[in-house]
Amino acid sequence: MKIIYQCYGGSHSSVLAAAIHLQLVNIKIFPSYDELFALPYFDKTDDDDFGSIRKMGLDEWGNEVYVLGKKDFTTSYSKTLYGLACLLGVENQFLTIDVIDEVNWLMKIGGYTSRKLNLVKVGRFFLYYGTKKSFHKLVRVVENIKIQLGKINNENITYRK
Repeated sequence: MKIIYQCYGGSHSSVLAAAIHLQLVNIKIFPSYDELFALPYFDKTDDDDFGSIRKMGLDEWGNEVYVLGKKDFTTSYSKTLYGLACLLGVENQFLTIDVIDEVNWLMKIGGYTSRKLNLVKVGRFFLYYGTKKSFHKLVRVVENIKIQLGKINNENITYRK
C-alpha cells in the first residue's frame, strides 16, 4: 500500500504525521527542537516541492509512506490522485490522509515566516510551539490509520520504542 500524508505545504504537519507513522518519533513524548527539525523534509521545502510526492520510508508492514504539499488544492487533489489510481487499477493499494485540519495558527505563522519570508529562526520558534500543540492530534490521526491498516493486514498494531 502507498500511504500519502498531505497538508498545505508538505513541510510540517504531513511530515510529522509520516514520521509518527514510521516511528521516527516517540508518540508519548514530543520531540526536542533538534529532533523535530532533523526530521526529513521538516521545514525544508520550498515552492519547487509543491505537488511533489516525496517518500519518507517503509512502515512495519512494508507500506510506503509519502508526504505531499498541495497548497490550495483541497479535496480536488485527493480526488485527482484517487482517479489516477483507479485508472491504473491500484485504488485498493492507495491511501491519502489530509492532516491540514491539525494545523493551528502558530504553525501557519511559523511556516509562513520560515518558508516564505525566509526568517527561519523566528518562524521555527512559532513552528515548534504550534507543532507541540498539535502533536497529540496528529498521533491520534496516525493511530486511526494504523488501526485501519491493522485490519487490512490482519495484525495487531505495535510501536517500536
